[in-house]
Amino acid sequence: MNFARRVFFWSGIYGILVLLPMYFLEARLGRDFPPPTSRPEQYYALLGVALAWQLAFLVIARDPARYRPLMLPAVAEKWLAGGAALWLLATGRIDATAGAPFARSPAASA
Repeated sequence: MNFARRVFFWSGIYGILVLLPMYFLEARLGRDFPPPTSRPEQYYALLGVALAWQLAFLVIARDPARYRPLMLPAVAEKWLAGGAALWLLATGRIDATAGAPFARSPAASA
């Protein structure tokens, strides 16, 4: 159980650290990776759901035995998001900087 506790705790912390700044980056992401979002409600709704899952990771970390049934969808959340990003990268639909919102955009360096 210590392994599960650590994995879910650090996964939740990492997810929060990655997602929270995105609440303040909508305009910058629209400039660096055009076109800007035309549906901001979908952007923020997706962020909210993703952030809620990170909180679920922290809940699971407190008592992994009790929340064992929730572990499968929680792990699926991480694998599906990461898998989609890797697939988009492999098919050339995004570039490597898409995963790094603080990275300098290709347009800014030109």
